[in-house]
Parts: sequence; C-alpha cells; structure tokens
Amino acid sequence: MTSRGRNEVAPVARLVDELHKLPGIGPKTAQRLTYYLIRMPDEEARSLAEAILAVKERITLCSQCFNITERDPCAICDDPMRDRSRICVVEEALDVRALERTGSYSGLYHVLHGVLSPINGVGPDDLKIQPLLRRTRADSVQEIVLATNPNVEGEATAMYLHQLLAPLNVKITRPARGLPAGGDLEYADEVTLSRAIEGRQPF
Repeated sequence: MTSRGRNEVAPVARLVDELHKLPGIGPKTAQRLTYYLIRMPDEEARSLAEAILAVKERITLCSQCFNITERDPCAICDDPMRDRSRICVVEEALDVRALERTGSYSGLYHVLHGVLSPINGVGPDDLKIQPLLRRTRADSVQEIVLATNPNVEGEATAMYLHQLLAPLNVKITRPARGLPAGGDLEYADEVTLSRAIEGRQPF
C-alpha cells in the first residue's frame, strides 16, 4: 500500500479504535458504526460531533448530589418544592432520569457513580460515599432510599451503605416490589419503578 493509501485508511482505523472503547461496543459493532458514519451526510456528522463536544464542555457534576447538570447546583437540588428530608441513592445519573419519569418521588438524590466491585478494582473511595455521609449528617434528612440495582454488586453496595448510615439515626429503605432480581433501574418501565418506590420497605 502506498503512503497515501495508508494515510487515507488511518482515520478510519482510528475511529474504529475509539468507538471500540465505548461500553458495549465490540470490534464488529465499532466497524459497522464507523462505516455508517462515513456514509452519513456531512451536516449530520457535524451535528453529532458538536453534540459530543457540547456534552464535554457544558456538562458538569452537581456539587450536592453529583448528578450530571449544566448548572451547579442542579435543577433538582435547587428546587424549593423538593422534599429535603429524603435522599434517594442511585448508582448512575441514568437512574435519576428513570425515577423522575415516574413522578412518584419528590425528594432529593445522591449519585454514587458506580457500585462496589472488588473484582473490577472499585472500592468505597472510588464512589461518592463520603459526600453522602456528610449530607446525611449536615442536613435534616429523615429517610435514605437505597435504590441501587437488585444485582450482586448493587446489593453489596446497599449493605455497605446500610452499615455506614445505620448509626446516623435515619430511616433506611429499599425499593421493594416490582423490580426483578438482576434487573437495572434504567431498563424498568415507569409503572414498575413507581410501584417499587411507593412500596419501599425498611432495610
């Protein structure tokens, strides 16, 4: 292959490599996406690139709940109508969106940004656990809803948080009926999530 040919192919190979780094994207999928993007009209490609840049440049984490936001504090933490006596602890920002769609929860949130997973090298210091403890001690919090996913890592994280929060004299609950074991909050439908929140039980 000529030098020019190698230069022409290099951007394609680079894009495949970059897409392959995304979660859930295998090498074949990365190749299919790359060739789809090559065929995409220039205007759509620029719009996609601008959307990615906008997320990186404008999105930050709320200093209170660690949800993703364009302004700090986020709209939920800044809303005077929210019930500040309750904090719902979730794994990821996607879980906040899923719960908000139900319209059945009016309290605040706390995003851990992951779960305890020793096999993947994720320990307590890698999650937003200490800020949660500080919020619980400083604010007039009466209830903590541990809404981690009902799988092995989620349950282990909930148990660990329960041990830390129990001495702080707050009610600790867990979403109960409606959520299947091994499922993720972001994939549950609104009715299922709503019933799970309404039917939460003491931990």
